[in-house]
Amino acid sequence: MSIFDVNMSSLLKASRISKSFGKVSVLKDLNFELFQGEFVSITGASGSGKSTLLHILGGLEHPDEGSLKFNNVDYPKSSKKIEEFRNKHLGFVFQFHHLLPEFSALENICMPGWIGKSDNVEEYARELANEFGIYNRLNHLPNKLSGGEQQRVAMARALIQRPKLLLADEPSGNLDSKRSIDLFNLLDQVRSSKSIGIVVVTHDENWASRADRTLNLKDGKWEV
Repeated sequence: MSIFDVNMSSLLKASRISKSFGKVSVLKDLNFELFQGEFVSITGASGSGKSTLLHILGGLEHPDEGSLKFNNVDYPKSSKKIEEFRNKHLGFVFQFHHLLPEFSALENICMPGWIGKSDNVEEYARELANEFGIYNRLNHLPNKLSGGEQQRVAMARALIQRPKLLLADEPSGNLDSKRSIDLFNLLDQVRSSKSIGIVVVTHDENWASRADRTLNLKDGKWEV
């Protein structure tokens, strides 16, 4: 699917984003827009600012300058409001799954929904687990799951609040090539079935080539 094939509306818009750490300028007057249901990959060398940008888009870090809009509404400013915003509207998948080791797969999936006090959390968690092929692993602790199973649990957890935007930072980094392709196909399936916009930071050329758009960061700016 291409954003030029259908009339899509803007889901996320970042305007003139700049970010520095000390004297090091990481992002420089950067613009970015994601459309509803679009799958965008962001590539670039280590230190180019990819993860920093993803964290800013996800409200995990604040830019030094610039603005962020979600569905044409400004991101919240206060810590409490941004936490509520992330819980309700955004899903996150990371290279390291950050599953809670003392909780079962089911409990890990349900956690954001319980925190957000949503309805029918466990029912939807089981539905996602069935869709992702891990239904029979729900009672297992993370250390009893394979790497691919842990990543699927993390995916289900990211989707439990029915977000409209999924942000993924090197999600295939710890997977072999087959499982990496399986994960991409799963993300693409999720994008289509749930009308979710997806932004993936990746070094995986297969992922980058199959996304709707690929943007390359170099020295804090988009490479033309």
